[in-house]
Amino acid sequence: MAALADLSRYDRHVERIAVWRNRSRRMRYATYFIITVLIAWSIEAIVVGDTDWSRISWASMLKSASQFMSVDLSIVGSLMEPALETALMATLGTLVGLVLAVPVAWLGAMNISPLGRATYTLGRGLMTLSRSVHEVVWALIFVAAVGLGALAGVLAMGIRSIGFISKTVAEAIEDVNPGPVEAMRAVGASRFQILLFGIVPQVVPVFIGNVIFEWDVNIRRSTIMGLVGAGGLGLALHRQMAAYNYGGIATVLLVILLLIVAGEIISYYARRAVI
Repeated sequence: MAALADLSRYDRHVERIAVWRNRSRRMRYATYFIITVLIAWSIEAIVVGDTDWSRISWASMLKSASQFMSVDLSIVGSLMEPALETALMATLGTLVGLVLAVPVAWLGAMNISPLGRATYTLGRGLMTLSRSVHEVVWALIFVAAVGLGALAGVLAMGIRSIGFISKTVAEAIEDVNPGPVEAMRAVGASRFQILLFGIVPQVVPVFIGNVIFEWDVNIRRSTIMGLVGAGGLGLALHRQMAAYNYGGIATVLLVILLLIVAGEIISYYARRAVI
């Protein structure tokens, strides 16, 4: 009798599992169906319904593309200074960002934040503010504050860089090996000594790697800063667009591409050299 009771309980348990699996499968399929319907509705409302398809044809597309196939070599000489200005903007913006990111990372790392939860919240809020506002918006703010020119672009990229550098460094600080820290604390080291000799050596590779990566990203950002009056190749691109010089636009884009490729190569070898 006991064996029959155990078998009956086992059968009921298996039946409950089968019912739960069927219900879970139906819920999963229903979720997939709802997501598919929402995606299809979004495509129809945003792409299909909001596009003037009467203006689009293969002939017009090929004609527009062919206008950018020529390169205006007459403006190449005038692009050297903007290209150098773009690279310098990226470098200075990264330097501003890393200097300001150090105290923000110190505030935003829970295990070393000076006043606990209060300064931790402040540090995390500054990281979020920096990352949530686009660099073009920061550039517009600084153009209004300091006027047109490269300074606005440098400040915009510097403020934008704070969020990424400080967040990654703060998380690296929170994940440090606690062994050296506890050993230094056990022998009576001060908080500054623990920070300087127990934590900093562990996060320096992360810090350097992220600064190099952010410089690489700022090379790309700096190329569009001129579109809002912050100088560099972006300003040259804006001028060619305003003049409807399609060959000049293609030339500026080619120089931007070469600058980004150069930044990729430099950042690759820099990471290998220091990490």
